[in-house]
Amino acid sequence: MISTQATVYPGIAEIIKGLDPNTVPAERKETLQPLLDFIQAKVKDGAEIRLNFICTHNSRRSHLSQVWAQAMAYHFGIANVQCYSAGTESTALFPMAAQTLSDSGFEIQTLSKTDNPIYSIKFADREHPVIGFSKTLDHDFNPKSGFAAIMTCSQADAGCPFIAGAEVRIPITYEDPKAFDNTPQQAEKYRERSLQIATEMFYVFSQIQS
Repeated sequence: MISTQATVYPGIAEIIKGLDPNTVPAERKETLQPLLDFIQAKVKDGAEIRLNFICTHNSRRSHLSQVWAQAMAYHFGIANVQCYSAGTESTALFPMAAQTLSDSGFEIQTLSKTDNPIYSIKFADREHPVIGFSKTLDHDFNPKSGFAAIMTCSQADAGCPFIAGAEVRIPITYEDPKAFDNTPQQAEKYRERSLQIATEMFYVFSQIQS
């Protein structure tokens, strides 16, 4: 593990303190291993680490993954990590996904109120925020080459067998909390998915050696 004095916001730190990477099943660790290997190889070479989390609509799972991965990289002191997200089509960052991150201690501001709002999502005082909004793979906000394409939903995984510019394509799919929208379980299921993603990103970044 790479030691660090980096400090995320207290609410996020409390969430991280409660995560247990031992709860990640062996089969999920196998699924996560290619991502771990990609990051470790880049760290060894002193290279930029670009991670693009991709889902169909870039509205829920891809954003949760992007934000938690960026926060975990900072928490574990792994430099030169830039996390992105994209969809095979553009919609909007779903409000409950943003609310779930806010409830987890991230500081969120709405920068633009449109059909596709733009959010500032901060995890630490001294770091640039993640800029969250829905965008397609070819959007100028995303890298054009030298990145890992991490497929966070099975539909995008099946529909995009080839990602232009990606060094590696890694399927790490999650169940969609959208299934519980407008139900009494909505907040619980979004938090459940967010914590699963947080735990798995914790596991990945905690394994990286300097």
